[in-house]
Amino acid sequence: MLAKVVRSKAVARAAVIGLALGVFALAALAAVSITTNASTTSHIRHNSQISDRWAQIDLHISVESEALNDYMVAKKFGKDLLDSAMYSAVSDLAWQARYGDPEDVGNVVLVTDSYNAFTQTLTELRRTGTDRERTQSLADQATLSASFVRKSANANVTRHRLAMDQYLAEADQFNQKLSLAAITVCGVDFLLLVLCAGVLLTHQRRIEGQAVESRYRALHDELTGLANRALLADEIEKALRTARQHEEAVGLLLLDLNKFKEVNDTLGHHAGDLLLQEVATRLTGAVRHSDTVARLGGDEFAVLMPQILSPEHCSEVARRLLDSLEGPADLDGVTVDISGSIGAAVFPLHSSTGTELLQHADIAMYTAKRNRLGIAVYDPEADRHNSQELGLIGELRRAIDENELVLFYQPKVSTRTGRVVGTEALIRWEHPSRGLLMPGDFVPQAEESEIIIPLTDRVLAMALDQHRHWRDEDGTLLSVAVNVPTVCLLDEAFADRVGAALELAGVTPAMLTLEITETSIISDPVRASTVLTRLREMGVRLSVDDFGTGYSSMSYLQSMPLHELKIDRSFVRTIADSHGGAAIVRAVLELARALDLEVVAEGVEDEATLALLGSMDCAYAQGYHISRPVRPADLITWLSSWRTQKDFQPVL
Repeated sequence: MLAKVVRSKAVARAAVIGLALGVFALAALAAVSITTNASTTSHIRHNSQISDRWAQIDLHISVESEALNDYMVAKKFGKDLLDSAMYSAVSDLAWQARYGDPEDVGNVVLVTDSYNAFTQTLTELRRTGTDRERTQSLADQATLSASFVRKSANANVTRHRLAMDQYLAEADQFNQKLSLAAITVCGVDFLLLVLCAGVLLTHQRRIEGQAVESRYRALHDELTGLANRALLADEIEKALRTARQHEEAVGLLLLDLNKFKEVNDTLGHHAGDLLLQEVATRLTGAVRHSDTVARLGGDEFAVLMPQILSPEHCSEVARRLLDSLEGPADLDGVTVDISGSIGAAVFPLHSSTGTELLQHADIAMYTAKRNRLGIAVYDPEADRHNSQELGLIGELRRAIDENELVLFYQPKVSTRTGRVVGTEALIRWEHPSRGLLMPGDFVPQAEESEIIIPLTDRVLAMALDQHRHWRDEDGTLLSVAVNVPTVCLLDEAFADRVGAALELAGVTPAMLTLEITETSIISDPVRASTVLTRLREMGVRLSVDDFGTGYSSMSYLQSMPLHELKIDRSFVRTIADSHGGAAIVRAVLELARALDLEVVAEGVEDEATLALLGSMDCAYAQGYHISRPVRPADLITWLSSWRTQKDFQPVL
């Protein structure tokens, strides 16, 4: 309770203000004391001077009286003494009249009159000759005057001494009160000083605690409590310094979780946080005390391992770590499988600095993830290839902004009539230095990063703009198909973006076909079905691309709002000379008819295959025999030369 009071801001402010007022009160008391003492000293000095002057007057009168007595005894010898003694009190009486207090000024008038009478009597006495009777009478009269003056002087001395005693007593009482007040203020100030010191110490401890906490937060991940990137960098540098001194090796593992984004998108960020915490627990439980486990951000973790014997040892540790990590995890009642990809790099074999070690481990992890290896050790040859790919992804962002992407179009035709029923838009990249790049050169890498979303949006907008151009400029009504990656089907906002693109281009939704893969469906069938249903309700056509190469179940196909299946080219190529290929195509056609889906055969490369597909009642075909992917202007030229151009019309 006391500590809480001390930590209170109101108490701290009150203590500081109280201490300031206490110091001010002490200063005021000191000023009053100094002023009072000075006034007392001045008053006592002045009264002492007045009292001393009255005493001097008494002394002078005594001397003059003694001189009178001597004169009366022996006139001859006492005359000079009397003359020198006379008028000795004049200056003291004048001083009293000028500097004495009002009562002294009133008294000095009477005393002066008596002293003047005394002096006149002495003067007359000296002039008297041998008349002894007259002389004695004057002497008696002078003695009476002198006695009055002395009594008055003594009375004034006594009065001033009594006044000084009373004044000193009053001053002493005031000083006692002043001292008591000073002691009280000093006591209060001391208590306030103790309180202020307690407040300051409390705040100092709090600030120190906050500094420690801030430093901990600056060097640790808030969610998992693991070291963050900054602390990992410091630990790497320390480990490398030690390794250089003792000629040891240091290993660094970088781990990236598989399908973490799907967990986040499907179950929510809370489940994602629980998954990251579970991964942190498993990693810290599987490493040595000398190792450092860090979270670099997102779903990336790192393990720094001093004193690694060899790259093989590092790989073995990585394998044990991955085995400890993988397995089911319960996330608030939902069980998910944890898996990941680990990249390893070793100092000084692979890297000479901490920055290089981290970079090379990241490259190895990227290799493990892309090739589904689980674990990969850094390879300089793969590094050069990966560096080119990473640089390509960075350039792809610029290519989207600067319109370096182009679309080629491959027509689809009816196998029975040869009519052109639509086109598929296929992306190309006109790289300023590497020439025309095919989709396989950059799309797989784009799918592993967030850039696939703006890339897909850009392709969609370009295809719809081209459709509008053919319709408005060439009078050709030609539907377009666009490939859609998995990530778009897990994005609830994708349907809204498609609708906005259609509205902006002024294109009827039925003129757009979105082609998806089987893996897109099985990745998250519930969310995929929701997005696809919205697209179908908008009027957009939906097609499953490369059917037969994935792992989709019949239940997924039955529940998804699809329009079309596209048989993968690997089955179509062998249809004429392989019983298995023909059987698979017939099975897909039967399945499609049962599900009321249209079928497009991809990879038709000769007339015989096209004719055979027609005999199997496969409605549509696409392939090099019909046309390679061509630029938009070349497609219009191709249409004019196609032998069934007279029958051209879209199938809606």
